Amino acid sequence: MKTAQSPPSPDNPGGQRSDVIDRKKRTFQFDDVPNRTGTDSLKWARYAGRDVLPLWVADMDFPAPPAVVEALRKRVDHGIFGYAVALPETYEAVCGWFEKRYGWPIQKEWIVWLPGLVCGLHIVCRAFAEAGEQAAVLTPVYPPFLSAPILSGRAVLPCPLQKTGGSYEIDFERLEQSVNSRTRILLFCHPHNPVGRVWTHDELMQLAELCLRKNLLLCSDEIHADLVLEPGCRHIPAASLSSEIARRSITLASPSKTFNLPGLNCAFAVIPNASLRNRFLHTLRGIVPHVGPLGYAACTAAYREGADWLEALLDYLRDNRDLLCQTINALPGLSVQPPQATYLAWIDCRGLGLPNPADFFEEAGVGLSDGAEFEGSGYVRLNFACPKSRLQEALRRMHKALSNHTF
Repeated sequence: MKTAQSPPSPDNPGGQRSDVIDRKKRTFQFDDVPNRTGTDSLKWARYAGRDVLPLWVADMDFPAPPAVVEALRKRVDHGIFGYAVALPETYEAVCGWFEKRYGWPIQKEWIVWLPGLVCGLHIVCRAFAEAGEQAAVLTPVYPPFLSAPILSGRAVLPCPLQKTGGSYEIDFERLEQSVNSRTRILLFCHPHNPVGRVWTHDELMQLAELCLRKNLLLCSDEIHADLVLEPGCRHIPAASLSSEIARRSITLASPSKTFNLPGLNCAFAVIPNASLRNRFLHTLRGIVPHVGPLGYAACTAAYREGADWLEALLDYLRDNRDLLCQTINALPGLSVQPPQATYLAWIDCRGLGLPNPADFFEEAGVGLSDGAEFEGSGYVRLNFACPKSRLQEALRRMHKALSNHTF
């Protein structure tokens, strides 16, 4: 007897049978997680000794995929942790992931290993702009996009996103007018942190055309590429659009956000143009440390064996996102657009009339990122990659604080 397929819906776009989805969710555990208090966790140490739920830094409270933990255990059992290089299977895992998931057949020679994505932003600024020259940045944005040019002796050219019908869009007219003879780089967050946009093919093509016409290097941070939540949206690597833009692109990526591995310090740049790649390599020599053996082991296992875990994670994050948005949009003075990607919600608190909403909610026992750090005063960023019970408690605390607030 044939089991009827469920009709397509926003939560089940392919009409996949609900029992299949439920079984997949049960395969991995996201509700019962280890206690991180009193550990070396940066996320939890910020509020040590205080009754504050940390929902700030982009660090999930979920254990890494079992296949990754097993690969790390096997590598630790070897007992020797000398200087490491990426093995052929690591390159195969990375290249296979990009081709299967995004249809982008990258070559191993294009990959430059890094201990983190942020140092990649700094290298790009130092390698491809001279002192005093500019990097254009679409704001609000992840704070290192704003600090990397400044700390490198370069300048930031902020180009604010525009909010149209509740959604953030690239203001191409303003960007076109802002870019000038001193602008050398466009630092592009794709998908965008913190607003959660998945940029469309048309938007990417328009951006690529502008970079080509204005002679800009396109540095595309795609660390959240695998975390697309919205049915109907898909991530398109910017460098995959055409051979012309590939020659002017540096793509920064990592398994760290996807599989919750940031402490293992493994990231990479994908640079198809050999001239750009050599310049990038020359700039990092003597400054940037190598990736360690545990980072390579985790990266290999994640990209080889982590796909099922990721699909279960995305289901869980969608549920958390929907709960968050429904609750926040019912609270006075707050609003949020459902992020199309990432596990980060960009909450508009301007209706509260508070000078610092992050401080207000911290006093209520919820630790959030201050939007001012992203060039978004009056906003907070909330990380909903946590057990649903923790998110529910955070939302309860926020509701209680607002109930006692005088508007």
